[in-house]
Amino acid sequence: MTTTQQILDQLAEDFPNAASELHFNSPYELLVAVILSAQCTDKRVNQITPALFNAAPAPKDMADLPIEQIEQLIRSCGFYHSKAAYLKDMSRDLVERFGGQVPSDLKALQSLKGVGRKTANVVYAVAFGGQAIAVDTHVFRVSNRLGITNASNVLDTEKQLMQAIPADKWADSHHYILLHGRYVCKSQRPLCGGCSVRQYCKYYKDHNNE
Repeated sequence: MTTTQQILDQLAEDFPNAASELHFNSPYELLVAVILSAQCTDKRVNQITPALFNAAPAPKDMADLPIEQIEQLIRSCGFYHSKAAYLKDMSRDLVERFGGQVPSDLKALQSLKGVGRKTANVVYAVAFGGQAIAVDTHVFRVSNRLGITNASNVLDTEKQLMQAIPADKWADSHHYILLHGRYVCKSQRPLCGGCSVRQYCKYYKDHNNE
């Protein structure tokens, strides 16, 4: 068994119900929530989205909302000017190109205005059950700290994770690594003393944190 597999097996035990912590009831709601989650906590996004979805329950509604109203509804999540523009452009794209439905194809998702690779990967995996690895700040940090990857950017991290992990485990592994980063392997003060995979961890060996 490879070290990567040992790490993932342990994280699967640590997070047996690993899943997205964003609240959503449709692929459209998930897509909106993921766009809002950039540099914002899932907890904050979940506080914002009920009122937003009440005002814009479907892509056409979002496309028709004045951008100032969208900005006001999402103001507390940061970068609200650019995110409001992304939401409006993305929703208009859905209406004009996909009949108001979020496409289930990864390339089609990536073609939407305001939707980057990470967002498309999350929606493809979480909403449609596809296999993809979305590399956010947690996944980037943890996979490199553990030594599963050795990359200086998110794209190379994604490629290396795809090589290191069996394709049928990509989506689950994304959640295991993300949640480990959110609750244990934190950015500023990693909780190495309580980490279940520290015996495999390059960062722990280099720093010998207790």
